Amino acid sequence: MSEPTFADLGQILVIIPTFNELESLPVIIGRVRSSVPEAFILVADDNSPDGTGKLADEIAAADDHVKVMHRLGKEGLGAAYLAGFAWALEHGYDVVVEMDADGSHQPEQLPRLLDQLRTADLVLGSRWVAGGGTVNWPKSRQFLSKGGSLYTRVMLGVPLRDVTGGYRAFLADTLRKLDLHEVASQGYCFQVDLAWRAVQRGLVVKEVPITFVERVAGSSKMSQKIVVEALWRVTVWGVDDKLTRVRKRTQKRRASSR
Repeated sequence: MSEPTFADLGQILVIIPTFNELESLPVIIGRVRSSVPEAFILVADDNSPDGTGKLADEIAAADDHVKVMHRLGKEGLGAAYLAGFAWALEHGYDVVVEMDADGSHQPEQLPRLLDQLRTADLVLGSRWVAGGGTVNWPKSRQFLSKGGSLYTRVMLGVPLRDVTGGYRAFLADTLRKLDLHEVASQGYCFQVDLAWRAVQRGLVVKEVPITFVERVAGSSKMSQKIVVEALWRVTVWGVDDKLTRVRKRTQKRRASSR
């Protein structure tokens, strides 16, 4: 393996949530270890019935850069990441990365995110900036993703092209500023929630181009329920935010007229 490239960033932890990822897990771990050898990996397994957790333990026993978190059951992507964030902060990691287990987030592109994190608080892997894209996605899925980000930009005023993507790198200090104990959203909405919190707090959020590759093993966890939840929550957040701004402007005008 090559010499560490990102030692200046401190200790890096890549969180990989799993549920029935027996086929893809050893492949994705191997690719992460080759791409950024100094990075540690936390497999957050939701008690996969296919034995993914047991396999993760076996890999960890042979590689001290791989850790395993066993969760009680399938509680959703957001809950898995929140548990992983808490573990990362408790164990003193400086950088925390979100990455899917199925290979849709290419580990070979992780250095792009880490490089930009030197001048940012949060870096998003973006499918919809120049140089980004998708592989094996139908037009309907592209429309849903682009449309979701556009709707979010309009409703929340978030100046990001790909606000629903899940390939991200955070500084640990960024996570500490996001009031994670208040986050209860899942799926697409979880990613929107964290990005919006970062923007609201005036943190530096950058996007770098990635190529998202549709999974070739296992089954997608995306569902209509996740999409509906995202649209509903973004709408509620957006309306509430606009009403709050109107109230503040009204109070300010009243105060100045006295």
